[in-house]
Amino acid sequence: MSDHSSEIRGGPARSSFVFGGPALFLALYLASFFAGLFLRFPYTQWVAFAAVLVATVASIRLCEGGRWPLGLSVRTLHHVPVGVLLAVVLVGSADLAVIGSTPLRHGSGSGFPLRELAAIYLPAVCHEELLFRGYAFQKLWRWNRRVAILGVSAAFALLHGWNDWITPLALVNIFLGGVLLSLAYERFTSLWLPAGIHLGWNLMSGPVLGYPVSGFIPSETIFTVVGSGPSGLTGGPFGIEGSGLMTVIELAAIGAFAWSNARGRMQRAE
Repeated sequence: MSDHSSEIRGGPARSSFVFGGPALFLALYLASFFAGLFLRFPYTQWVAFAAVLVATVASIRLCEGGRWPLGLSVRTLHHVPVGVLLAVVLVGSADLAVIGSTPLRHGSGSGFPLRELAAIYLPAVCHEELLFRGYAFQKLWRWNRRVAILGVSAAFALLHGWNDWITPLALVNIFLGGVLLSLAYERFTSLWLPAGIHLGWNLMSGPVLGYPVSGFIPSETIFTVVGSGPSGLTGGPFGIEGSGLMTVIELAAIGAFAWSNARGRMQRAE
C-alpha cells in the first residue's frame, strides 16, 4: 500500500472527481436512513446499517462502475479475530490501570446479552465501519490520507456527541479511537481489522467488563463494576472510553500503528 496523498492533483474537475463520490454517498445514506425512520422500521441500528449499505453499493455502482476495493475480501477475514484480540488487550489494559489506581473493582454479573449482540452491537459496528472507514473515507484517503484520517475521525467523534453522559475527555478518546481504527484499515487496506477491533472494543467494555459503552448501559454483563472513583480515571457513567487512562492506551496503540504503517510504506517504496 502506498501513500496516495500526492496522486490526485489539479483544479475543479479533479476536485469534483475526489469529492463527488463521498457527497453522493452521504446524500444516499441520509436519504435512506431517514426513509427508514419515517417508515418506522424496527431496530434503529439495523436501519442505519441498511442505509449505509445502500449508499455504499449505489455510490460504487454510479461513481466507480461497480468496481472498488472496499477491503472485505474473504482472504482477509482472519483479521476479524485478530482485531477482537487486540481490542481485548487494549481495553483490558485500561481496565487493569483503572483497578490499580482507583477503588473500582469487578463483581459477578448476570450473563452475556445475546439479544443486544444481534440487535445493537453487530449492526452498530457494521454501520459505523462502512460509514467512517468505507467507500467515502477510502476515496478521501486516496486523495489525502491525513485529511481523511483526521477529518473522518472528527466526524466519528461528533456522531457520539449526543450520547448520554458525554464529556470533553470522552470526545477526545472517541476521536483517538477513530484515528486508531483508520490506521488499522490503512495497515492492510482491509475493513475486517478495524471491524474486529471495534466489535471487540465494545463487547469487552460493556458485556464483558460491565462498563457503560459510550453511555449505553448493557442489559446483561459477565462482570459488573463495583465501587467508584474519580470520573477522569474510571470514565464515570460514560464508561471506560471516558477515562484518561484510556487516552494513554489509545495514544500508545496509535503510535504503534503509525510506526508500522510508515515502515510498511517505506518497504514497498524500496
